[in-house]
Amino acid sequence: MGEVYSALDSRLGRDVALKILPESFARENDRLERFETETRAVAALNHPNILAVFDIGQHNGSPFMVSELLEGETLRKLLEDGPLPQRKAVDYGVQIAQGLACAHEKGVVHRDVKPENIFVTRDARVKILDFGLAKQARMGAAADGATLTSSHTAAGLVLGTAGYMSPEQVRGEPADARSDIFAFGAVGRTRRKSPSLHTRFRRRSTGSYGVVWRKIRNSVFNPPKIFHLRWELCQVRIPA
Repeated sequence: MGEVYSALDSRLGRDVALKILPESFARENDRLERFETETRAVAALNHPNILAVFDIGQHNGSPFMVSELLEGETLRKLLEDGPLPQRKAVDYGVQIAQGLACAHEKGVVHRDVKPENIFVTRDARVKILDFGLAKQARMGAAADGATLTSSHTAAGLVLGTAGYMSPEQVRGEPADARSDIFAFGAVGRTRRKSPSLHTRFRRRSTGSYGVVWRKIRNSVFNPPKIFHLRWELCQVRIPA
């Protein structure tokens, strides 16, 4: 969402990224609200694995956001060259998890975690991008998980990317940190030219995404007993 340009911050003499919504898009309340949501959500975060925002404003009726300029490739682009080495995949996964953990601690749920929104810089630093669907939870929300913000999602409204959306997102239910964790797991399953989890399910079901989503909405998942193993037995040891 939006157009991104490389620009120069003349006051501080640094290269930056300039994200602009065209004036025509800015007149659409939904797009404008998503743009402002992304800006507020990212501005509230300060973590090396999350894109840093420097400034926001409007020019000739078009809102813009100034952020750090990144050099590298998205995770999706990297996967086109083949599977990642195990050690590198684990390193990237740890960085993604750390960035999401920071966002969740601030009450921010990304809701659109996917390889296209994971950027890897030339020095192997992972950056989480595009909080355009983010939901910022009100701190101290009710224990039942009900949250209300200026950018909350209406009941029954499905937002996200097919293939990485959690079941509750497919059902149009409120998303929380667990939704990002689900998507993070789906990203971890992504391979070169490999279909996402929902796509593989769709192929086995010989149906469209609509068919798959109806199955998700109407099915009850009974986890196998192996899911109840103690966490100590599930830890992964990384060779030194």
